[in-house]
Amino acid sequence: MSKRILVVLTSHDKLGDTGEKTGFWLEELAAPYYIFKDAGAEVTLASPQGGQPPLDPKSDAEDSQTDATRRFRDDESANAELAATHRLSDMQADDFDAVFYPGGHGPLWDLVDDGNSLRLIERFIATGKPVASVCHAPIVLIHAKDGEGEPLVKGREVTGFTNGEEEAVGLTDVVPHLVEDALKKAGGRYSKADDFTPYVREDGQLITGQNPPSSAPTADALMAWLAR
Repeated sequence: MSKRILVVLTSHDKLGDTGEKTGFWLEELAAPYYIFKDAGAEVTLASPQGGQPPLDPKSDAEDSQTDATRRFRDDESANAELAATHRLSDMQADDFDAVFYPGGHGPLWDLVDDGNSLRLIERFIATGKPVASVCHAPIVLIHAKDGEGEPLVKGREVTGFTNGEEEAVGLTDVVPHLVEDALKKAGGRYSKADDFTPYVREDGQLITGQNPPSSAPTADALMAWLAR
């Protein structure tokens, strides 16, 4: 029986007070999407508001394109799914084998404390299923609790977008949370590789990737987890 993977995208499109747009990062959806699909998994896309989630325009720029993003752009079926994401409030963890959160800056504003997202994450963990996230999306973990009411990341190995990477993209003073600092503050055993190089940490059911180049390795780690 094929694995069922829920992919949760942001609905937030405003980059703080800059007047610029943000959203999800295309490569961080596209690469995992095809790793899951090509392995025969069923993929369901959801977002807090449902419908078309906002795409970070920078991730659509030519210098951000990869084979996976170009494939996604040309995939009518994938784009139809993206235009009609399910409402997160309608999703039940028991209907899926795993959940994956792509990044982009959007989750720093909406998914960080979204009650439906936290409910899902805590249920996935409670029922022995994996929770994977990449780049800025590990921010979704900082308010989640384990079965004892402790912070989910406490004492666990995690990674996510580094302070240095945030500084490199010039948004340190714009974002409401720095992922590296937030994971550490929540008790996570945070580690990182050099800026913008692939790096993935796996600790029990938690799988986290550091940055956009880590999106495919994070998805691969999730599929390997499900294949055990």
